[in-house]
Amino acid sequence: MARSGLAGAARVARWADAALGPGRGSATAAGQAILSDATAEWAADELGLTPAQVRADWDTARLAGLVEVHGDTARPGWRLRAWNRDDSAVLRGWVALFDAWSLAHPEPEGHEPAAVSEVVSAMPQVLSFLQLSAGPVPVPQLLDLLQQRVTELRTERCEVDYGPRSSGPAHPEPSPEPRLGPAAPALAPASAPTGPGADAAALAPLLDWALRALAAVGALTYGEGQATLTPLGSWAVWVKLEQICVAAQSPAGNIEQGAEDMLRGCAQLRPNAARAEYRAWLAARPVGSAVTELLDAARGEDALLRGLAFEALRVVGAPAEPEVRAVHDEPTLRPYALLWLAEHDGADPEEAHEVLTRSEATWLWVDTAAAVADHGEAPLLVRHLESAVQPTVPALLNEVRAVGHPRTVQVLVALAAAHPDPALAKAVRRAAFQVHTGS
Repeated sequence: MARSGLAGAARVARWADAALGPGRGSATAAGQAILSDATAEWAADELGLTPAQVRADWDTARLAGLVEVHGDTARPGWRLRAWNRDDSAVLRGWVALFDAWSLAHPEPEGHEPAAVSEVVSAMPQVLSFLQLSAGPVPVPQLLDLLQQRVTELRTERCEVDYGPRSSGPAHPEPSPEPRLGPAAPALAPASAPTGPGADAAALAPLLDWALRALAAVGALTYGEGQATLTPLGSWAVWVKLEQICVAAQSPAGNIEQGAEDMLRGCAQLRPNAARAEYRAWLAARPVGSAVTELLDAARGEDALLRGLAFEALRVVGAPAEPEVRAVHDEPTLRPYALLWLAEHDGADPEEAHEVLTRSEATWLWVDTAAAVADHGEAPLLVRHLESAVQPTVPALLNEVRAVGHPRTVQVLVALAAAHPDPALAKAVRRAAFQVHTGS
């Protein structure tokens, strides 16, 4: 279903890859890589579509991550590259479109932005109700539910309505059904009093817009006064609910922490427990912002966090590829990014290091040694010598001095202090002195 629903978007994305890609000169000839009138007509002529159809499929392709626009250049997203070989990439693209449903269909005019925002915030609970109902639900019942949820949102913001009040409790009753968000307050029966604040007459056209937009992305069917989740929509809502449950079961309780504090909290965990924590932390955040946070943490001075950040990015998987590929020229991140990309492309983790040059491997050795020196025990630092690519300690010291890692002196001093062989420790101290003095 996801593949067929995105087929038109994929077709336009492939056309953009061929016609508007870098180095082809086509983007300038057509005006620009975004769909100007000239570009839309050009695509329509070549694809046998109308310009309106091209624009609609183009917008869908951008929301689904099948195409990316950078200035005057369009390039395919990773999901388009994986389209024919990876069903999960297709599903991720559709979920991205599902998450952006409010952008896929124009909102009705004449409504306050705050009211539209409230409806967007309330719709996850409406979708949850549809999923639990497992069948058609009358629109009036959905409107009652939306009215109650909007009232809850206003109450949570402490918006007091001093106008006439309807009979019933001032605060809505809690209800048993979760909504798609970090917190999951309950959902009252549709017939319960809604309290002040939410006007059903004003919400009705916004509910109609939301249902039409969700139908446009394939999440539900809407007509004859009722709405029903499609199998794909039901699956998406179930996945979202599952993510919330995973997030709620964080073993180390780092969900609400920033990336750096989360990684520090995972430093003492065993690998499987750390991966469970990464999954929980990621489930509570949009993928894009989570990847950005992890890469920012990796750019810091703590080498341990750098390694852990890329371990967390391995849990993210394919959605992190564009961002990781974009940073692989940063000297501090390059060895980690190259290893990540090699493993992502199918290399055996035991052989992935072969993608590194000798200098990059040496830089990574020093960076890892810095993490061990800062957070590990002396015997671990001594054993770390065995992982060097150089066959002898003198060769290692020569290349370590040349690689220019900012922590070289500290690493060598710590290694000299930890090593039990006095002669080797003396040679390492001499190398540290030479790096320190620039000799």
